[in-house]
Amino acid sequence: MDNSTDPILTPELLLNAYASGIFPMAEHRDDPELFWVDPRRRGVFPLDRFHISRSLARRMRKGGFGISINADFNGVLEGCADRGETWINAEIYRLYMRLHALGHAHSLEVHMDGSLVGGVYGVTLGRAFFGESMFSRRTDASKIALAYLVDRLRLAGFVLFDTQFITPHLASLGAVEIPRATYHQQLHMALSGRADFTRPPVPRSAQDVLQRITQTS
Repeated sequence: MDNSTDPILTPELLLNAYASGIFPMAEHRDDPELFWVDPRRRGVFPLDRFHISRSLARRMRKGGFGISINADFNGVLEGCADRGETWINAEIYRLYMRLHALGHAHSLEVHMDGSLVGGVYGVTLGRAFFGESMFSRRTDASKIALAYLVDRLRLAGFVLFDTQFITPHLASLGAVEIPRATYHQQLHMALSGRADFTRPPVPRSAQDVLQRITQTS
């Protein structure tokens, strides 16, 4: 699906789009136009199959990083857009900052040595989390962010983690592709309940996260 949007979208229209299984993108950061996407095969993270490699587990146990929730949504959005090729244009930036202000877009940040070095952000509706983008400025920072995100989604009662597309990086961590019809069935079920992304406290240690994830993966 590739239909251009009107020049100005509202957060309400964007949320309705997510509830219908579609999301917007831009061709590049300087393109003022957006288009709707409804992939034939959708990327999702089964929340009980997140894969933590031995090297990632060692890195998490080593520590030296901090995790925060919604402490720097703007910084995460800018970090995700700070790359050679990006679909985050000015309109995308405006829309997701508005969704964040309305409590429907959230970020998880990874800090090292007092600096933001990685993170992920997405949109929540019902018990669905629509992962939008992530970034990493240090080795494994985005993997750490995803591990903490999966743990949070499970604790908060989410049942669908939508990654939109599959990359080798996501596949190595357990993400899979499912047909569009299957995705829409899962989305319908996820929208029927409620989950609160902000409710779980930040884990006291990486070991708590590792133990919970490995018990079910």
